[in-house]
Amino acid sequence: MFGCLKHYEKDWPMLRWNALVVFSLGIPGTAAAQDTTVVQSILDPRPPIQATVTLQDALDQARAMNPVFRQALNDQRPADWAVRNAWSTLFLPSLNASSGVSYTGTGESRFGGGLTNRSPSFVSSTYFLGLNWALTGRTVTGPGLQKANSRAVEADINNADITLVGSITDQYLSVLQATAQVEVARQQVDRNQIFLDLAQARFQLGQATLLDVRQAEATHAQSLSNLIVAEQTENASKLELFRRMGVHPPIPIQNIGFSSTFEVTEPTFELQPLVDLAERENPALSAFRAREDAAAWSTKAAKSDFLPTVTANASWSGFTQQFTDENELLQANLFGSQNAQSGCVNQNAINNGALPQLPVNDCSPGNFGLTSDGSALTSQSQQQILDQNSVFPLDYTSSPFRASLTISLPIFTGFSRSLSVARAESVQQDADESVRAAELQVRALVTERFLALDGAYRAVGIQETSRIAAREQLRLAQDRYRLGSGNATELSDAQNAVALAEGNYVNAIYAYHRALTALEVAIGRPLR
Repeated sequence: MFGCLKHYEKDWPMLRWNALVVFSLGIPGTAAAQDTTVVQSILDPRPPIQATVTLQDALDQARAMNPVFRQALNDQRPADWAVRNAWSTLFLPSLNASSGVSYTGTGESRFGGGLTNRSPSFVSSTYFLGLNWALTGRTVTGPGLQKANSRAVEADINNADITLVGSITDQYLSVLQATAQVEVARQQVDRNQIFLDLAQARFQLGQATLLDVRQAEATHAQSLSNLIVAEQTENASKLELFRRMGVHPPIPIQNIGFSSTFEVTEPTFELQPLVDLAERENPALSAFRAREDAAAWSTKAAKSDFLPTVTANASWSGFTQQFTDENELLQANLFGSQNAQSGCVNQNAINNGALPQLPVNDCSPGNFGLTSDGSALTSQSQQQILDQNSVFPLDYTSSPFRASLTISLPIFTGFSRSLSVARAESVQQDADESVRAAELQVRALVTERFLALDGAYRAVGIQETSRIAAREQLRLAQDRYRLGSGNATELSDAQNAVALAEGNYVNAIYAYHRALTALEVAIGRPLR
């Protein structure tokens, strides 16, 4: 707590009369009707502090667990990968690989004229490996655009961080303020209890009227009600702080204390250096500037659509084809070999009749993989056929390598490129105006909060003077009432005035620190 809040003026010394003793005297119309159990429960000592939280503890926990801040952090990884993707697209080709298998059943293929050809069942497999690379204006401007977007995301994260710091600090101050107001309320209860005891004692001695006792009772009851409200406000402030931190209280909030302290010092800042600092450091303004840079790169990318496009491709592929019915395969090869032998014999006959000078071809069955009688394939031919058929799924036959290089230049695209440029320039102009608007807002906000801080500091001094005057007024009223020259109304008014002054002083203290926190948020960096 602030050093200036550590010492409250002690009430004037007086022997407090035991209210129960007074009640036992049978004074008519005293506060005997009050529920002493309820009153005692209100005045019980505060729950013991089992854990304390500093402002730094709250900030560290909020950075780790606050959901809104974590959402901002989640944007950083995609932005980093977008930059890497832009660079790789510019310099590295894309690589595509594919592979597959298929099965074709036995059937007949029909050709024109009613001819049919029976095909056996077979299985096949393929592979494909391709490289593709394209150089366009979009790929050239891509790295600059994505780096600008990444800087904007970083600025957004910084803005989320300074906003989180401001929110947590403000709520931490609210907790301290509520705690201080509870102490003010408890002191007022103590003062009003002394007032009640004194009124009852004077009534007993015939020096006061029953009206004085009733007024003291009403004032005391009101102070108890105010204490309950102050404690509820304190508990609500603690719960709100833990909500902003993104966690649940580990123990009952009544047992959690908050130990960071703040001192009120006269602000020595100068306005213009603060404004200049905010124009450099404010993360929201930095984000607008980064998006302005990104919009400029988008305009360059749109204009680059008028440039040629260079595309390069290279591919490797292969296939296998294996017949599933080996007997049918052997039978087909036998039929083909027999036809080839028969064709050889016929060709020799033709050549012998027309061109006898030509050499005679050797049409022996062995040359065609047939047995000596030509009725079957030799075992060696059969094994060779089966070996050649056993290729599925990985014994590929490679297809020819393919490569290409293409340069293209769109001549007319229906003004689509001009439309893209116009839209990009419009976005860039909007971004320029957004930056200018943000600069104006930052300057106005820093100026406003600078003046508010100065006013808050002066208000602390005024409330300190008011508190001293109210305490002196209470002392005089107490002395007058004790000596019989004052009345209960005068003393009650003085006690209410000092309670109000104490509360206003506490509020002024924390209004000063809130104003300083708000100025730090506007600038984008701590000032303490």
